[in-house]
Amino acid sequence: MEKLNLGEKFALIQEHWSPRLAARVNDTDVKLAKLQGEFIWHHHAEQDELFLVVAGRLGIEFRDRTIWLDPGELLVVPRGVEHRPVAPAEVHVLLVEPRGTLNTGNVESERTVSEVEPI
Repeated sequence: MEKLNLGEKFALIQEHWSPRLAARVNDTDVKLAKLQGEFIWHHHAEQDELFLVVAGRLGIEFRDRTIWLDPGELLVVPRGVEHRPVAPAEVHVLLVEPRGTLNTGNVESERTVSEVEPI
């Protein structure tokens, strides 16, 4: 049992769109990621996904609108809802999702991270 400093952990992340495991609570992963640019359209058939912006500004695009998140704001994307994260500039995000959730959901691509490394 040790405390985790988000600033220190984010400083260790060099690549965008590559989530890292910060903690596990029961069967739920707490991941940290740096994002920049546009991700891919996808959904998670069985998992809800929580985005909490720590630094920067993140847009979550849906087919009919975009919701913008600023530091300290969070959004839960319900299972089955197609979405695409977008970050015009680098953003630091904390993600909470069930253990084993793929970052690309129902889409396999070069951005799929099948094994999330701890940070």
